[in-house]
Amino acid sequence: MADALCRELYNAGCKIDLIVSQNEINGHLLADSCRSKWSPDLIFPNTTDILIVAVPDQTLKSVLDNIVCSKDTLVVHTAGSFGLDIFPESINKKAVFYPLQTFSKDRKVDFKNLPFLIESAENDSSELLKNLAESIGGKAHFVDTEHRKMLHLAAVFTSNFTNYMLTVGKEVTLKAGFSFDLLEPLIIETISKAIESGPENSQTGPAIRNDQNTIEKHLELLSFSPELQMLYKELTLSILKYYHKS
Repeated sequence: MADALCRELYNAGCKIDLIVSQNEINGHLLADSCRSKWSPDLIFPNTTDILIVAVPDQTLKSVLDNIVCSKDTLVVHTAGSFGLDIFPESINKKAVFYPLQTFSKDRKVDFKNLPFLIESAENDSSELLKNLAESIGGKAHFVDTEHRKMLHLAAVFTSNFTNYMLTVGKEVTLKAGFSFDLLEPLIIETISKAIESGPENSQTGPAIRNDQNTIEKHLELLSFSPELQMLYKELTLSILKYYHKS
């Protein structure tokens, strides 16, 4: 996320003063790409307007606690599951600037219409971050901590869990002796239909039909993996309960 945000902001005309990271090689590469400087130290110039902290969730508190910057610098974190209360008292101006997207190294993300979930205690900071998001093509949404946590949870279901289901699908496809790209048209149509018609209106398959004969055959085929058998059972039961509530 740090790489993607930094390059996008630089390309939009923002001046990147300083890149701080633990990895010196990657830090220098990123800094060079946006005509900036690299440092291993969390000490920032007094002229810094906005300091974006894009680090793994497990290191966020430690990084925030050790930042040295001007009281006029707006410090923002990009974590979906943390609020303003994670900031130490030493940081005067604080906010959340969470892009609702999945990021992977060396993969370019399209920022057009990308939702940025913003939370701040000051109106001027909120407006500043709104303008920042829009400068790179994003859309600003003002969301408090509790609602952002729910949206982060929704993102885990729609992105992380979906990706794991695709991983399982690939494993089974390979076991059948075929390449994963055989499923590509199905994957594209499934996601497209869910977006266009709503996922709740797009479900197909043996579970929604309560086709026990097919379900039993699938469970037999999964005998090579008790874990996948259990996963299949749980997902099938969940779909049955959702669509056959009566």
